[in-house]
Amino acid sequence: MDNPLSNLPLDWVHAFEVAGRLGSFTAAATETGLTQAAISQRIGHLETRLGVALFIRKPRGVVLSVEGEAWLPYVTHALGTLRHSSEELFGIQRTRLTVWSSTSVLEHWIAPRLAGLSLGADVQLSFKTLMLASEDTPQSRGVRLRYGSGDWNIAHRARLYDEELAPVVAPALMQGRDPAHWQDLPRIGLSGPRMGWHEWASQTGDAPTPIPHLRFDTFTAALSAACAGAGVLLASLPLITSALKRGELIRLSPQSLRSESSYWMVAEQGELTKRQWVALTTAFCA
Repeated sequence: MDNPLSNLPLDWVHAFEVAGRLGSFTAAATETGLTQAAISQRIGHLETRLGVALFIRKPRGVVLSVEGEAWLPYVTHALGTLRHSSEELFGIQRTRLTVWSSTSVLEHWIAPRLAGLSLGADVQLSFKTLMLASEDTPQSRGVRLRYGSGDWNIAHRARLYDEELAPVVAPALMQGRDPAHWQDLPRIGLSGPRMGWHEWASQTGDAPTPIPHLRFDTFTAALSAACAGAGVLLASLPLITSALKRGELIRLSPQSLRSESSYWMVAEQGELTKRQWVALTTAFCA
């Protein structure tokens, strides 16, 4: 035999939730667009099915019973979950626009500029990470943030920023040290096909740099280590603007290492609308 408490009609439960929340059958009728008699009838059916009075009827209105007051929060939460999930899954149909980026560019360049982005409520921007900014795979459809010369045969292309590197360090690591002798500090290196300490020494005429004390495969991890005082990092200046302003890092040399390549935002024809492209370039390009 079926459990009488299973498969409770949703309209009965909803009538109880509204009346319990508002404390009035009349107010519940107004909110739901039903008559007061219909609200009373549905709640009566629900009470019969449950075998308990959910409201105490009084000459001048109703109040929740002990059982009704105990049950109301669960009902409110359950109906709220149902409503939110329905809106998420079946509400506004959004166009998903995917942006592929390295973690460092996403975290230190894109994220701080998201507040200035206006794509409209019908667009969901989905971010996916690439291990290398130069990576370009058939799976990375959508908008891509790439590092390179920019001479690609592609429909949409806009420069994000030019790459420029300079040595930086946590202020605590320089306490009691002569700023002119920062070369004696341990170095932090980055793996991969990118400019580093060797190129820095070649350009500045400094003595060959020692092997980095620490080496990371992501700029974000290396930056965290530098901020923690682990050593000197040859950092991307466009990505550490906030850290410099906050005093988490200090620049050790007025010289910088400029790359012939830049970071770009690119997309193939048909990947997004002109309005979407303009919104992205307005928000993210220097």
